[in-house]
Amino acid sequence: MVIGGISVVTLILIFAAGVGAGFVGYAVGVSSLVSYPALLAIGIPPVIANASNTLGVIGTGIGGCLGARKELAKQKRRALTHFIIGAIGGVAGAFLLLELPAKAFEYVVPPLILFSAAMIAFNPGKRTAAKTAAVQVETQLEKREKAEGIDATLPVPASYSTKDPLWLRIGIWFVAIYSGYFGAGAGTCAMAMLDAAKIGPFHEINALKTVIGTGANITASLVFVFNGAIDWPAAIMLCIGCFIGGFIAPPITRHIPARLMRYATVFAGVILAVDLGIKTYI
Repeated sequence: MVIGGISVVTLILIFAAGVGAGFVGYAVGVSSLVSYPALLAIGIPPVIANASNTLGVIGTGIGGCLGARKELAKQKRRALTHFIIGAIGGVAGAFLLLELPAKAFEYVVPPLILFSAAMIAFNPGKRTAAKTAAVQVETQLEKREKAEGIDATLPVPASYSTKDPLWLRIGIWFVAIYSGYFGAGAGTCAMAMLDAAKIGPFHEINALKTVIGTGANITASLVFVFNGAIDWPAAIMLCIGCFIGGFIAPPITRHIPARLMRYATVFAGVILAVDLGIKTYI
């Protein structure tokens, strides 16, 4: 049986690839390492495969955001802001894909992903942040003791910034443009910036990374749909699979130590960079 020129068996395989891509995409930010090659393997042309993949991985974002409600509830305003920035960048990236030569960004992507992985692995602010947090907690405890019986609701200060630095929002916008254009490794790049900005624990910024990608992918997909660049049977099956994979990922990764998640993200980023580097330079 054939649907839209694709056999049912092939569609089932795309669905399975989507489940894997959804889980990997939420967990370590490299869903395209699984989904994009799967679409190329069944003979879909690169630009159409890229556009269909962008639509398909929306499922990762929606499923991931629903599964990560606990993490996102702590940063609703920030999540909305980053979603909007991602959405604006996604439109720009989609138009770039349709108008620019297909290889325009390919040569800079592998080193960019490697650099992002290195930032996540060797974030220089982590030890400083830990020391600062310890001092802040001690100071706050002293204040609580002095204020006992006067203000019992005095909050304990966090070691994370409650306000996004300007460079972070600009960086997110550029990542969103890249996400709409090609997307492979965009999650790794977003994680590197969110991690460096020290705006929250690893599991929370991991959820935030998904929000950014979802905004970019939704608006980019709308551009691709209006320009007839989607292989619908493949994109729909991929989206369903990605939704399931993304939805089951947060409850599972929530119980994995942040340090292990960090290492997994770095490892996946290096693998993706090497894979893209071989295809680009060799």
